[in-house]
Amino acid sequence: MIAMSQGAANIVAALLCSVPIYPRVEFPDDPKLPELPLLFDPEWLLEIWRKELGWVDRVPQAIHIRQFTHSLGRRAMVSYLVEWDPEEYLPDEHVVALLERGEPVKLFPFPDDPELPGLKRVADPGGALELMKRHVLPVGGRRIRVEVVRYRPGNRAVLRHRVGRAGFFARVLPPSSLEPFLNGWELIGQSKFVAPRIAGCWKEGGVVWMSEIPGTNLRRCIRRGDRPDPEPLLDGLESIWGQEPVNNSTAAYNLPGGYRQAKRMFTHAARDNPDLSAAIRGSSDILDPFIDSWAPTSIAHNDFYDDQLIVTPEGRLALVDFEEAGPGDPLLDVGNFLAHLRWRMRLGSDSQVDIASEYHQIFREAALQRFQWNGRELDFREAVCLFRLCTNMVRQPQEDWANRLQRGLSLVKEIVR
Repeated sequence: MIAMSQGAANIVAALLCSVPIYPRVEFPDDPKLPELPLLFDPEWLLEIWRKELGWVDRVPQAIHIRQFTHSLGRRAMVSYLVEWDPEEYLPDEHVVALLERGEPVKLFPFPDDPELPGLKRVADPGGALELMKRHVLPVGGRRIRVEVVRYRPGNRAVLRHRVGRAGFFARVLPPSSLEPFLNGWELIGQSKFVAPRIAGCWKEGGVVWMSEIPGTNLRRCIRRGDRPDPEPLLDGLESIWGQEPVNNSTAAYNLPGGYRQAKRMFTHAARDNPDLSAAIRGSSDILDPFIDSWAPTSIAHNDFYDDQLIVTPEGRLALVDFEEAGPGDPLLDVGNFLAHLRWRMRLGSDSQVDIASEYHQIFREAALQRFQWNGRELDFREAVCLFRLCTNMVRQPQEDWANRLQRGLSLVKEIVR
């Protein structure tokens, strides 16, 4: 720690009080997690960060709340992007606060994530190069470029490693999630979708390197006005649905658990908002009987939507995320794809509305005609997937999160009215 004079300390303290945190959001207290409100208090956050992370004479320009996850009565996690004054020439820092019942708040900066033990090494160019030499390919003394593509604290991260012209995606998971991920990859590899090649694996760190697939993200294709033929998408899905489990350890998709967790999250967040509470009851009253009767029927992807797919230069479809693959529900795969389109139809930017709406109709009609499904059954799957998508309103909060959540829940009722 660097010592400061009392005068300098007073100036820093005064500056800390003026640091803005955005968006400014509030959620109801959790009696079993009494420190929860402090995770949204910039003055408290900066004081504890100064003590724990050694930011003695540095004052951020702003704090951006990126993600918020909350398991009622058990734990809460908030990730922040700490933005420094551009004149200081410091990169923005990603910091996470973890609060667990009966424990003091724990802080960790990216990439020191305790749930992702391999992240720190693969995020460091020197560590990444050493690991790639050991687990992927002999790259000699060549330099490596590391880019963070996606990071969800405590859950997963994706980084791009580029060595010369060779590009790989390093997916970092809790080590216990590695086997289900590899099982999912094997299922997709036997389907009509292109699957990325596994180039290497570091089991102790929970890291898998996968080949980079050239092409265009399917969501981007739809956004620019393309109308992809739905038949190749349905061909690929049908080839997944007809498979047998890779092994008996492949867990069934827990749709009821995910739905009930979302419902608890909404109910708590809306505790002081009668209108929002009524919207939650209205949508869950419709969906509860469906959830109570739902059961897996075959192998499925279980998280199928346009952002998971790449259109290769040859026109083939590559599926790049598959860690949920296993026993599930074919109609739910199609319903989830439709729910993401509807989300953009009604809650996305104005430029996406007509395009998403048109492709939603094309894809839905193609699936119903091909498989001769009951439209009402598909509607319930789309509605429950949209219900779970609405958790983004809380997990990635904006100042008007309650109004946006109420709008999202009204769409759930609209689908199955």
